[in-house]
Amino acid sequence: MSLFRQAARIAWKDLRVELRSKEIVATMIFFGALLVVIYSFAFPHDDKAVRSSVPGMLWVAIAFTGTIALGRAFDRERENDTMRALLLSPVPRLAVFLGKAVAMAALVLSVAVIVTPLLALFLDAPLFDYAGELALVVVLGALGIAVIGSVFAATLLKVRSRDVLLPVILYPLLVPLFVAGTKTTAALVQVHPNTEAAWYWIRFLGIYDAAFLVLSLWVFESLVIE
Repeated sequence: MSLFRQAARIAWKDLRVELRSKEIVATMIFFGALLVVIYSFAFPHDDKAVRSSVPGMLWVAIAFTGTIALGRAFDRERENDTMRALLLSPVPRLAVFLGKAVAMAALVLSVAVIVTPLLALFLDAPLFDYAGELALVVVLGALGIAVIGSVFAATLLKVRSRDVLLPVILYPLLVPLFVAGTKTTAALVQVHPNTEAAWYWIRFLGIYDAAFLVLSLWVFESLVIE
């Protein structure tokens, strides 16, 4: 329980700093909203076209805005040279990882909360017909992005070209996550929704997240030390 309390304190520290500065979340929300506006002009407002394209729109927005958050995940520690102090503090390094991942997941979810209603409004997309299933898959997607991304963001902390390398390394690993998220959303927004297929992909995403969480907890400390 102490591990989770310490992780919660680290997550709250990052979120509190972000709430004061609004540097990352404002950029993410602006970029996500801009993507929605572009989509609304670029795609025809035909019901069939919207139902087939809106799942990709949603997950592209989540992917791009999530990368913005992960690119800044450890920037404050790097700029102030406090990463070593954080690792030397009497807190398990796994708590550092979990706290960072939770904070990143919260930022990704904050953008999804804005982008999803905007897509429904601008494109008249039926995204809230199965709001519970959609919320679940978005939460699982945000957690997966945050868990995997936090590992590599910490690993590339001292690399000069980290902003370029992070998406190159990250996106191939996240392909199954985006496929599952897109397939789930597509199954829910069809004219005749396929909830069985949606739940298949939700279960897949849950297993994917659990597997990478275990792997990340295993390798995080060694990667950070290196």
